[in-house]
Amino acid sequence: MADDNTVGFIGLGVMGEPMCRNILRKSGRRVLCHDTRPEPAARLAAEGAEAAGPEEIARRAGTVLLSLPGEPQVRSVCLGDGGLVAAMGPGQALVDCSTAPPDLARELAEACAGRGVAFADAPVARTAQAAIDGTLSIMVGGSGETFERIRPLLDCMAAETTHCGGAGAGQAVKLLNNMVVAMTVVALAEALSAARASGAVDGRVLFETLARSSADSFVLRNHGMKCLLTGEHPTEGAFPTDYILKDLSYALDFAEGAGMEMRAANVARDLMEQTRDAGFARNYYTAVIETLFPTASPR
Repeated sequence: MADDNTVGFIGLGVMGEPMCRNILRKSGRRVLCHDTRPEPAARLAAEGAEAAGPEEIARRAGTVLLSLPGEPQVRSVCLGDGGLVAAMGPGQALVDCSTAPPDLARELAEACAGRGVAFADAPVARTAQAAIDGTLSIMVGGSGETFERIRPLLDCMAAETTHCGGAGAGQAVKLLNNMVVAMTVVALAEALSAARASGAVDGRVLFETLARSSADSFVLRNHGMKCLLTGEHPTEGAFPTDYILKDLSYALDFAEGAGMEMRAANVARDLMEQTRDAGFARNYYTAVIETLFPTASPR
């Protein structure tokens, strides 16, 4: 029987494992966790969580959170044969912290409503370090009642938790956020490359000056300073090119459904596709500078 003092967490990747750990440490609730790989669940179990399968989580947890790679995984876990929605019932809540299309969030909300289950889409933004520190930004789609119900859990993981509207609104805001981030990374890569190619100004001087001027941004201070400037595009613990391409595609599909042509975002996606095809699919997507301007990075 489901217990409101028990939380389930499915998907313990780069973001999911530290998110689950913060709930375990801060919420005061029993935590059940699951991943297709045994190692992250074992690490959390060593700290007091309990490893469990999705079926057991659906049966025992009052609230179940997901942090999965994208639509195929969310659809399979929630709506596939033996999926979570069919196994959950009245009084429980399902919270999808993955990044997925808004249409899927609305589909899940409708399916959950038919089972008496509350649903919210609650994708997260900021870095893997923010997931570790519990300082994510979480955008939530769902009813106001569901938002207030799940907010104490979300606040364990986030510094900013925003109710964006009904089901799907959280996903829409997250996708548009990532679209703007990707376009900003491309703009910074171009600016840095132009500075270096001209020989007129040092790249660090450029970025440090931008950070004190109207072009300052989170992306500049993180993606720009830590990766574009140094030429370091990690493959571990970072958001890879494959993932930003997924999010850009979701964002462009969302805009197209609204009758919008996103010309600059389409260019950013094309450039990221070139980056992937050049062998940087698993690298942090700041590797776009390596494929577009290979002489611009320090050697």
